[in-house]
Amino acid sequence: LFSCYSLLTFTDFSGKWKMKSSENFEDLLKALGVNMFLRKIAVTAASSPAVEITQQGETLSIKTSTSVRTTHVSFTMGQSFNEATVDGRPCTSFPKWETDTKISCEQTLQKGDGPKTSWTREVTNDGELILTMTAGDVVCTRVYEKE
Repeated sequence: LFSCYSLLTFTDFSGKWKMKSSENFEDLLKALGVNMFLRKIAVTAASSPAVEITQQGETLSIKTSTSVRTTHVSFTMGQSFNEATVDGRPCTSFPKWETDTKISCEQTLQKGDGPKTSWTREVTNDGELILTMTAGDVVCTRVYEKE
């Protein structure tokens, strides 16, 4: 018997990506309760992140570098992993294939309260990578193209 996964071919997210556009990033930080001073720094630093993704099968490694900090996460689809929310709070994340070109990831704070957060990454037909980050009802959309 075949699992349905063996019939689907998933998109390869591997590559170096640079950001083309960003919408609502500051609003996202505001929804997370980040103060104005830190928001300004974060918005400036995150205005031109370099993203490098390596993928082997269902395991992805994502490195995001800005002038202020570099974050690195590795995960396997369908397995919980620890990462931090955009504002740096520890959370447990659960990544899964939403479609053959889109990963969705629910985040659960490990302690404390805050808005519900999640992200998705999707490679479009024209080769762009779209990252959406959600905090409560605020959605931030960042579009990347391959370098």
